[in-house]
Amino acid sequence: MSFTHKNFARILTKYNYDIKEGDIIAGTIFSKEKKGYLVDIGNPTVAFLPLEEVSFSFSKIKNIETNLTQEFFIFAYSIHTKTIIVSIKRLVYIRSWERIKQLYKENTIIYTRIIGQNKGGLLIELENIQGFIPKSHLCYMINRNNVTNLDIPCKFLIANEQSNQLVLSNRAAILEYYISNLKIGTIFNSTIIAIKPYGIFVNIYNIPALLHISEAAIPNINDLTNQFFLGQTINVKIIHVDTKQGRLSVSRRNIKA
Repeated sequence: MSFTHKNFARILTKYNYDIKEGDIIAGTIFSKEKKGYLVDIGNPTVAFLPLEEVSFSFSKIKNIETNLTQEFFIFAYSIHTKTIIVSIKRLVYIRSWERIKQLYKENTIIYTRIIGQNKGGLLIELENIQGFIPKSHLCYMINRNNVTNLDIPCKFLIANEQSNQLVLSNRAAILEYYISNLKIGTIFNSTIIAIKPYGIFVNIYNIPALLHISEAAIPNINDLTNQFFLGQTINVKIIHVDTKQGRLSVSRRNIKA
């Protein structure tokens, strides 16, 4: 028997589904209404797909049409009022988090799409879930003025489905890529990219590495701007590598200037 939507509907009617909230069930959209869609799920009661349950606002599903057969998530069901509310969005959410949790477990470098930004960092989308890269976890090379739709390498910092919290680090991914070159004691001739009251940041593989004032090898120094300037190149030595947070610490002790 060749597949048609009518055949599919007849197959569905052979089964007496025990409908429960949280179920995933197959169905066919057969009518577009003002506030959503009617869905045949092989049950005497027609299911309703609200417009707001079609997709995530930042990842639109286009061209929802009648006679579309797919799976739906049942998130509301009343045996008394005979109403069944289904969702595509929540099914996508569940499966997206399943994929993210697997990626988090694998602990590998991933590429994610930048979809926007705010004062704190960049907004990204991974497996249809919106996440965030704090600006403190961006590499020196990232130009925040023109990054929308750019794919950049990242590693996970936080992936919590219960709180819908997804936080990534670009710096941790770049650090892992160059980790074989970042042995403790390795000396780099690096450019100063920022001077703070507590220390200097130098550029090592586009990762801002901190030279704390206590590691500057200059006795009784209180103002680093008296000894260093932006763009200056100095020799520094790796003294600490934090692969989880994507942080490097360096020193000028016991090396040539």
